[in-house]
Amino acid sequence: MYKILIVEDDFVIANSICDHLSKWNLEAKYVEDFQNVISIFKEFQADLVLMDILLPYFNGFHWCSELRKFSNVPIMFISSMSDNMNIVMAMNMGGDEYIEKPFDIHVLTAKIQALLRRTYALTEQKNLLTFKNLVLNLNDTTLTCQDEKITLSRNEYLILQLLMENSGKIVSRDQLMECLWGNDEFIDDNTLTVNITRVRKKLEAAGCIDYIKTKKGLGYILE
Repeated sequence: MYKILIVEDDFVIANSICDHLSKWNLEAKYVEDFQNVISIFKEFQADLVLMDILLPYFNGFHWCSELRKFSNVPIMFISSMSDNMNIVMAMNMGGDEYIEKPFDIHVLTAKIQALLRRTYALTEQKNLLTFKNLVLNLNDTTLTCQDEKITLSRNEYLILQLLMENSGKIVSRDQLMECLWGNDEFIDDNTLTVNITRVRKKLEAAGCIDYIKTKKGLGYILE
């Protein structure tokens, strides 16, 4: 679920946007303390910011400039100041999109979704490992098997990551043990076998049977 931070001092508008975005599986929050926009942004960890221009204390251009000092989060300006000078200023300060008030809430939502797709979709796609019906998300370490989400321990995740990165190739037991435990010489070789067994059982429970195959004396392979 993406998080949207709304920096808008008209709380009727801000609350209306929050309510509408929640219907589209977007988590939205609006700023109430306009002296601490940056700290609120960091605490909320927003994925996109809606920014008005005319605000108490400092204007939206100021906050956009401050955000750009440490974040590339997409910023969409929402303002009744629709002259070309303000639009150019917003873009030059680091804004990504500009929508004029009054706006249709459905158009705003569509623009937000489009900006989120442009910003994050390709990045997320690059961070997915796939094999047959398995999808391993490297962003949040979740595994999906035939549309079913599987909870993984740290070791189970690392095993699958290494096997999926090398699908069709044999991964030796030494490679797996190095990945899981580094140079810890006190780890019993049987511990790896136990961890592999746990991964297999979780996959089989989700209907992904015989995905991890043992190559005797060599290691394991996804094929």
